[in-house]
Amino acid sequence: MDTDDLSKETYQAVLITAEKFNHNLCIQFGILASDCRDDDDYLTNASQLIKEWKSNLENSIDDIFFDTVRPKPMVFKALLSTIQDKIENVKNIPLDKRNFDF
Repeated sequence: MDTDDLSKETYQAVLITAEKFNHNLCIQFGILASDCRDDDDYLTNASQLIKEWKSNLENSIDDIFFDTVRPKPMVFKALLSTIQDKIENVKNIPLDKRNFDF
């Protein structure tokens, strides 16, 4: 799937929040969509990716922010927690109640 196939709620919770922090982070979440079947699968995979990044913050920061100023680990961790909370909020919305452009 493509990021255009995500619900508006998912797009706002993950991609817009990531973009406001740093474009490189948004790209990482955008690439993830290509491996997902639907909105719920994307949310599950995004949550898993966040857990992976949190498990090794220093390497994750180096990998994601390779061409820009790197955020402090605690700042990045806090942002990932914020995105995770937003993901959980979207998961609580039934799929048929989410808004899609198509």
